[in-house]
Amino acid sequence: MTHVELPQHWPLPDAIALRDELQAAYDEPGRRYHGSRHLAEVLARLEELREAGTRFEELPVTLAAWFHDSVYDGERDAEERSAVWAEDALDGRVEPPVVAEVARLVRLTETHRPEDADANGCALSDADLAILATGPERYAEYRAAVRDEYAHLDAEDFRKGRAQVLRHLLEKDTIFHTAYARDAWEAVAHANLEAELLELAEGQQ
Repeated sequence: MTHVELPQHWPLPDAIALRDELQAAYDEPGRRYHGSRHLAEVLARLEELREAGTRFEELPVTLAAWFHDSVYDGERDAEERSAVWAEDALDGRVEPPVVAEVARLVRLTETHRPEDADANGCALSDADLAILATGPERYAEYRAAVRDEYAHLDAEDFRKGRAQVLRHLLEKDTIFHTAYARDAWEAVAHANLEAELLELAEGQQ
């Protein structure tokens, strides 16, 4: 599979083999959404947040973006296994506090509920969920890709599970946590989620 051109350089120039190992994981053929394109989009959204003045620690947040879906097989503990991979792979490559922060951030992507004062967590969570605020064509592609990743589920089970995920996001005080993302992405994301939830309730997916 051809690698997607990533918009942000790998931050560890002495660990190119690790970068290639991670990209190979994102290029696994079973991934329809959680692949290299998603990784590239998350990195691009982090850059957008940074350029808009959002403050976060670039090294741990960038590394966490690379690792956050490094393990993805539809099982509930994928974030935990991704975090453990980060802990193992980064040990000795960066300072221990950075390793710990990367692992913490990866685990946070399971819930996307950072504390308000958690600048790193807010930035990564917002970048990861920014797909929800895309235009109709990209959002439709995203929905179809997620459905493909759960092709092993029948239509009814998928509708129930997907609706639960959407309601969980809509129950948050805000989907996004940084000021820029709330201003730029929140309204579109709410509209997308509410429209999809309505379609699911009507059995259109």
